[in-house]
Amino acid sequence: MLTLASRLDVMRRLGRAMSDATRSRILMSLLDGPGYPAVLARELGLTRTNVSNHLACLRDCGIVVAEPEGRRTRYEIADPHLAVALSALVDVTLAVDESAPCLDPGCPVPGCCDAGVKP
Repeated sequence: MLTLASRLDVMRRLGRAMSDATRSRILMSLLDGPGYPAVLARELGLTRTNVSNHLACLRDCGIVVAEPEGRRTRYEIADPHLAVALSALVDVTLAVDESAPCLDPGCPVPGCCDAGVKP
């Protein structure tokens, strides 16, 4: 079981990982599947050094893992549960458009999908 201190540390690490636009772009790409630094750099229009530095940060935060494959290294989201959670965070709309309907027909948030009621 996580203690309060470790839960706070997890939030801090997640916040640090997602606080940078480049790291967020890399995470979004890795949500689609594993990636390699050179390919990520090319797809995102970044230098390999820049991508490698951001991947090291994401790895140190515990968000991604690195798997050696011969002379290359494959990066992916550290755990499938984390990938689902990150995808859910991306899909959530927070007070952007009060008139927009909830996109999740099975939404478990009380009051969210009630007519005219927003959480």
